[in-house]
Amino acid sequence: MCMDMGAEMKHIKRIFTIMISFPFVLLGLFILYSLFGMGVNHISTYRQTKVLKANLEKTIEHIQITDVYSETGNTSGTGNHVDCLTRILFSTDSSLEEIKEGMSRYYEFSEWGCFVEETEEGYLFYLNTSAPFADNIEGH
Repeated sequence: MCMDMGAEMKHIKRIFTIMISFPFVLLGLFILYSLFGMGVNHISTYRQTKVLKANLEKTIEHIQITDVYSETGNTSGTGNHVDCLTRILFSTDSSLEEIKEGMSRYYEFSEWGCFVEETEEGYLFYLNTSAPFADNIEGH
């Protein structure tokens, strides 16, 4: 009879250990998911920047890219979301309208997410898209 009581205690201890460790396992999985999402978001921003640069170079004649900037995170400062931001500064002999016309094959221009403007240093192409894991911890 003592042996049965010992086996029952081992079984109860095992169940209790599983119950205590379950929240920690869930927390660990959540952290891994968040880290995975951050990695995917940064890769997405890198790819967006790479593609935009390539599209500019193949569409606009005599282009000289002077600065490339990209950022992954909450770029607007409002809400809990993650953006992929790319800004490319370049110079060319082409006009603003020629640039917009050529790049409209690849991008839909808007006031906030995608636009080209003329600056003192040249032209600025601004592209801001939602990240694949938009509700990631980076956006908070």
